[in-house]
Amino acid sequence: MNCIVTAGPTYEPLDDVRRLTNFSTGRLGTELANFLAARGHKVILLIGEAATFPGERKAQRVELFSTTADLRGKFEALSGKRVDAIFHAAAVSDFTIGRIFEPNGAGKLSEIRNARKISSRQGKLLAELVPTPKIISELRGLFPKAKIAGWKFEADGRRSDAVAAAQKQIAECSTDLCVVNGPAYGEGFGLAGKTGAVTHLASPPLLFDALEKFLRQ
Repeated sequence: MNCIVTAGPTYEPLDDVRRLTNFSTGRLGTELANFLAARGHKVILLIGEAATFPGERKAQRVELFSTTADLRGKFEALSGKRVDAIFHAAAVSDFTIGRIFEPNGAGKLSEIRNARKISSRQGKLLAELVPTPKIISELRGLFPKAKIAGWKFEADGRRSDAVAAAQKQIAECSTDLCVVNGPAYGEGFGLAGKTGAVTHLASPPLLFDALEKFLRQ
């Protein structure tokens, strides 16, 4: 089977030297790509430039991405190829940087434009955070025949809230599965499907095996 696995974080630049990003090492997605490649699948690993996991990348093809827009461009470039499954584990930033302001001394704010490096001597800054497009919601249109598994990392709430968020993603984005984890879910992973059923998987190897079985169905 031909698979795409995403891993690691996107980032959004504040200026040419500073960035907004997510806490993500890229380990889970990298190890999933390795697992699928070892099972005989052809894997393209799209991994964030800022991923810190030092493990070996065994996918047959590895491409780096930077921003959310760059990752979307990678998907668009692959949309004309045969893709049987997508495992979208990347930690895509929810926000990009919009306008940036500094106090001008008159009780008002002045917008900073075209600064390659914003001086820290300017003191307090106000940065506008603009939501990034949800890549997961675009995948069905780009890959209408592929099996698609998304991810939901939930930090707040209860396990039931995390599972509800996963099921909402499936319904809204026309995906087939959603892996849910994070503090709200607790230890291990939940694998949610279209029927509403959720399978608990206690470790990454068990998760990878379940996803590979889903791929072969």
